[in-house]
Amino acid sequence: MEKVLDFLLSAWDYFAQNILMQPAFLIGFIVLIGYLLLKRPFYECVAGFLKATVGYLILTVGSGGLVNNFRPILVGLKERFELDAMVTDPYFGQNAITAGIEETFGRTFGDTMLLLLIAFIFNILLVRFKKYTKLRAVFTTGNVQVQQAATAFWLLLFCFPELGRIEVLLVMGLILGCYWAVGSNLTVGICQDLTEGAGFAIAHQQMFGVYFFSRLSERFKKNKANRKLEDIEMPGFLSIFNENMVSTSILMLFFFGIILLTLGQDYLISAGFMVEGQSFLFYILQTSLMFAVYLAILQLGVRTFVSELTDSFQGISNTILPGAVPGIDIAATFAFGSPNAVTVGFLFGALGQFLMIGILILLKSPTIVIAGFIPLFFDNAAIAVFANNRGGIKAACIFPFLSGIIQVGGSALIATWVGLSQYGGYLGMFDWATVWPFFTVLMKFLGIVGIVLVVVLLLIIPQLQYRKNPEGYFLIVDDYDAYVKKQQEV
Repeated sequence: MEKVLDFLLSAWDYFAQNILMQPAFLIGFIVLIGYLLLKRPFYECVAGFLKATVGYLILTVGSGGLVNNFRPILVGLKERFELDAMVTDPYFGQNAITAGIEETFGRTFGDTMLLLLIAFIFNILLVRFKKYTKLRAVFTTGNVQVQQAATAFWLLLFCFPELGRIEVLLVMGLILGCYWAVGSNLTVGICQDLTEGAGFAIAHQQMFGVYFFSRLSERFKKNKANRKLEDIEMPGFLSIFNENMVSTSILMLFFFGIILLTLGQDYLISAGFMVEGQSFLFYILQTSLMFAVYLAILQLGVRTFVSELTDSFQGISNTILPGAVPGIDIAATFAFGSPNAVTVGFLFGALGQFLMIGILILLKSPTIVIAGFIPLFFDNAAIAVFANNRGGIKAACIFPFLSGIIQVGGSALIATWVGLSQYGGYLGMFDWATVWPFFTVLMKFLGIVGIVLVVVLLLIIPQLQYRKNPEGYFLIVDDYDAYVKKQQEV
């Protein structure tokens, strides 16, 4: 029996390491399976696999480039001004948990992979029984799953340090699986609206945040003067801002320029970001323009794989998981709506984050936060894309700014409380600065009752969504064109 168990664990570890934690291959295999279930010719199935995988790898290059491009600023602000601070970043957060979990709780990081498996199974089962659960989305972003499993593992151990290994894994697997299913499901409607029926949901770190701000943005619709970003035509020389690549380049030149000038040429050379004799002016120029380059690469990747995923997933939704949609990386939404919304969201989110960091310093907070690029960009840019689509320019500016404040403030509070700040990092994305601190409070102070309450609250959400629009709830996934026609008739 032990040999069988060891074999199964080894097989799972291989799958998790090489497929589940590699979203490009996971998406590729989903497309392959989908086309096979649709009984497409084998060569079309292989072509779909390759196109989807390459497309996602292109997206990864764009995302990674954006992160690396921001690194001189992230490192510089911390070292140049000698800030002993915690970095809000999923990878810094994962490293912090790896460093501290055995010392703090006497547990190993390896259990997070088992937790991920249990949570993933719960997610699939919840969608499989959608008739009762009203859940429609499967979380497929593997690297995000690992980060969240690690953070959730720490939070539950903080609440129940004496809980046995099996009990921890089962309880947190249930909670995390519910969060993945419910959070992704929340975004189905707004994603279908934004993409005009592309057939995917968000599976990332800010699902509740995107939904919350999207719904708030609808209040701005009442003001007809509040146009969308794409509706604005700049006059005269300002017309250059009508072109997304130009506007992004100019705004990033302004943003990066100020910060890099503050850091200074001497520091950048000593830190190895510049070489001796390199022009400071052209270093700033190249750093700023590369932002627009990587953003364009990211959008190309999205356009490459989304159509394949949409077509092929019909095979899975028709046979294995009826009426389901895949939850994918938040970056996929950047290719829809106004391209300028991405830049606007990043800039206003950064303003909110930097303001809150300043407040923490002034208040002599025990935890000072350094803004990591991933929460800074991927949360707030996405919020702006959806906010602009549903509420216009004002919503696209206001809500990323508020999100930036909340990200830093909420992360500082929860990381200090649970003891993660001392290890230098916390996940820091919107849901993990708001929703998960709330879950942690319930579990810490209510015990087992808190666990039950968290699960019940999560599972109530899709029921409320369904009750609000029972006729269109599943139709928006099954037949988007019919859904739109029906909405127009109302």
